Amino acid sequence: MEILKVENLTKIYGRGLAEVKALDNVSFTVNKGEFVAIVGASGSGKSTLLHLIGGVDRPTSGKVFINGKDIYKYNDDELAVFRRREIGLIYQFYNLIPILNVEENIVLPLKLDGKDVEQDKLDELLKILGLENRRNHLPNELSGGQQQRTSIGRALITNPAIILADEPTGNLDSKSSDEIVDLLKKSNKQYNQTIIMITHNLEIAKTADRILRIEDGKICEN
Repeated sequence: MEILKVENLTKIYGRGLAEVKALDNVSFTVNKGEFVAIVGASGSGKSTLLHLIGGVDRPTSGKVFINGKDIYKYNDDELAVFRRREIGLIYQFYNLIPILNVEENIVLPLKLDGKDVEQDKLDELLKILGLENRRNHLPNELSGGQQQRTSIGRALITNPAIILADEPTGNLDSKSSDEIVDLLKKSNKQYNQTIIMITHNLEIAKTADRILRIEDGKICEN
């Protein structure tokens, strides 16, 4: 079942001599439950692509459909709500709120959406993340791997349609990187969670179900 359809997506920055085509007519689909890795050199357009899929930015032309919905038909406020409910974002540098503990950081998207926290589900997620004994710790009391696991929990808590991971191991040592990749694969298998991950590490990319290679704003392999 198709959960994501990217159709003729183009993103241009600047004008005239300063014009840069970050994405050039990109099209592909992703099925529900797929784990897809996007690889490419710095400046190839992979982060731009991820941001457009996630509704963080708008394209110059083209469309993104998630669960059959053209996300760019939403106005900015509607898109923000859609993004909060349907997109789980995992960043390289965690983006945790420093004054909130692990549990509070994880449930933040639910709180922002005015939804109740299911304690059983939260407890199960903390156990899967290996953070049940860290639930009351602040981010500065955690290792890098623990902080990234917290950000993964925050992405998973809303049962999003898609998780978008932007270099999720880029700021971690090899042991922590392996743990994060294993955790992503576990969430993919256990929850049938669709994941699209950007990485510059080909060995990490090989753990995905499928690899898309992007060069100069174009998909080269599908």
